Amino acid sequence: MKVLVSVASRHGATTEVAATIAAGLKAHGLDAIVMSPGDVPSLDEFDAAVIGSAIYLGRWLEPARELVEREHEPLRRKPVWLFSSGPVGDPPKPIDDPIDAATLVQLVGAREHHVFPGSVDKRRLGFGERAIMAAVRAPEGDFRPWPDIEAWTVHIAAELLALAS
Repeated sequence: MKVLVSVASRHGATTEVAATIAAGLKAHGLDAIVMSPGDVPSLDEFDAAVIGSAIYLGRWLEPARELVEREHEPLRRKPVWLFSSGPVGDPPKPIDDPIDAATLVQLVGAREHHVFPGSVDKRRLGFGERAIMAAVRAPEGDFRPWPDIEAWTVHIAAELLALAS
């Protein structure tokens, strides 16, 4: 079974989450391919998809949102999981789901949407991003819950393997 893993990431942290998901799916015998949203020509060759985005100002990044919107019809015919990466801190803030997540889940009939805490390295941020981080007093650090991401990947792999048998 061929699985698309596609994410929009501004500074690379969400891309690392995608690589972990793809590696976990491959470890379970699935053919997982990581592609950025803009590089996905069509979904014809894929049997399933895991699509995610870093969250900025409470929303998915445009490339991931555009992929879901552009390919919503083929995605509705496949098993799809969506995830968001972005809350930071302990406990992670903001606690609300991204503004557009529910709409995207409904648009493609996603089996699940999961929010994972993200990572912030202020040295990699632009001036505007640093100003926003200071204004909301967001902490710097890597808050990604790798065991939770790996467990979610095992859950997805189990569902896909059950569908394939």
